Amino acid sequence: MSNAITQLQYLMTCLRDEQFGCAWDKKQTYKTIAPYTLEETYEVLDAIEREDFEHLKEELGDLLFQVVFYAQIADEEQRFSFEDVAAGIVKKMLRRHPHVFPDADLTRFGEPTALTEQEVAEQWQQIKAQEKGDKKTSMLADVPVSMPALMQAIKIQEKVSKVGFDWSDIKPVFDKIREELDELEEAIQEQNQPHIEEEMGDVLFAMTNLSRHCKVSPDIALNKTNVKFRRRFARIEALVAEQNKTLTDCSLKELDNFWDQAKREGL
Repeated sequence: MSNAITQLQYLMTCLRDEQFGCAWDKKQTYKTIAPYTLEETYEVLDAIEREDFEHLKEELGDLLFQVVFYAQIADEEQRFSFEDVAAGIVKKMLRRHPHVFPDADLTRFGEPTALTEQEVAEQWQQIKAQEKGDKKTSMLADVPVSMPALMQAIKIQEKVSKVGFDWSDIKPVFDKIREELDELEEAIQEQNQPHIEEEMGDVLFAMTNLSRHCKVSPDIALNKTNVKFRRRFARIEALVAEQNKTLTDCSLKELDNFWDQAKREGL
């Protein structure tokens, strides 16, 4: 294990030291750290999206710190250590890449493979299913319910697609979206809030399915739109300020005109 990793582990041990450690770090549990882990993961994705590799290095360090934090708590509880975590993933990757490591042996690297990317993905799923055996009652049981909703929808759809529960082309997906939109409109007209929420979920699920068929990540696509909206709205704010006005001084039509201007400017 590298010196830097050893130092990081020692740092974490010091922060959690019962007598001399940090009051905040000592107080943390798996559950209290979890929201920070999600936040750090999104910051990693943001750095990748912006291709800010210097920032990516920093964010990956923050994410690694989360792993070390969990492992330290587990080690204190005599459950497992960071080394166990690292050894476990090495063992799993060796097992799931028999086309690269035929004997699941890291010392025997370099075997030629003729498997295509699709064949490798299918082999991965087969090995994963064998590992899990009869542990689960449903093929969807290993999709975490705590996973962000859009990501969870994609995972669910990918899994059922593997057993043929999917449309073979994109046209029925559009038909389904139109059907769900009609049902949402009806629910809105009925002013039935629980029904509106249900139908809104169906629309979003159908749109996520369209994203999957188009090989587009709905999270990434929506995030790009969020970034674009921020950029254009910032331009609206600047245009309003140039007229010595505030946003609330402007009518919706004026704001729409500023939006169109920002759009024409390529923002």
